[in-house]
Amino acid sequence: MTTRTRDLTAQQRPRRVRSRAVSSLPTLVVSSLKPHEVDLAFSTLVCPTCRTWVPISTPHSSRPKLVPHHTEKAGTEDPVRCPGSHRLVTVNLTADQWFQRLEEGLTQTNGRRSTRVIRKPKTGLAPAVMQIVGGTVDDKTARKLDEAHVRGCSICSVKDDKGNVLRAADLTARCTDGRRLAQLAAHTKRLAPARRKAQMDHEDWNDRRAWGMRLLREQQWQNVSEPVADTDLRRIRDTLAALIQMLNPRKADAPQLTDWERADLMSAITLLATQEEQFTR
Repeated sequence: MTTRTRDLTAQQRPRRVRSRAVSSLPTLVVSSLKPHEVDLAFSTLVCPTCRTWVPISTPHSSRPKLVPHHTEKAGTEDPVRCPGSHRLVTVNLTADQWFQRLEEGLTQTNGRRSTRVIRKPKTGLAPAVMQIVGGTVDDKTARKLDEAHVRGCSICSVKDDKGNVLRAADLTARCTDGRRLAQLAAHTKRLAPARRKAQMDHEDWNDRRAWGMRLLREQQWQNVSEPVADTDLRRIRDTLAALIQMLNPRKADAPQLTDWERADLMSAITLLATQEEQFTR
């Protein structure tokens, strides 16, 4: 008599079983599960005990139940039988009703607002106009800006009885913009010689670089000028020989050229002969 040995690995879960065993757990109602934990199209659901997908044996019969299954995947060593095996299932939903509940759940999930708080970045104080143009204007522009401000500001100018501007007020008596413009004019005037020298050095460097690039191009052209000239001369001679052969064909049965075609060939031959003479000088 043969003895049955115990399987040491988890087996593939069957779709249908003929066992009459019934689990002692209460009947599992499909409508009580979440829509995404049920798939009535393939008659499977998530086992509440082991949280794995398990087929429903004979879902359209009078007593559908979960097929026997292990808690691990198929092929796992030392398998453990899930207590939810052979658990009775009550299928009280049709496939259309389940699909409608699934769509409604997806709509509600997609319509939820994010709970993450996105804080707006703090905006810093905008710099004054003098701070913006401080590094971009030269001494002449800064002096003109200071003079224009003195003419238009009643605090920064000293006027006579008729309202004519006599001179600029002292630096301590000026307004905020007037003091900044005066400091900007003095600063740019102090840095003007160094800025002009740096600009002249930059222009001189650009001129020397352009001169060096021109010499480099001339040197490179001298290295390849002779092969290029030989290639052009060979091309002109080959084209000239082909045109002369078309003008005076060697075969007696060759097609005759019209007067217009002969005139075009003569013009092309004359032009190529002139170019050959220029190359051979």
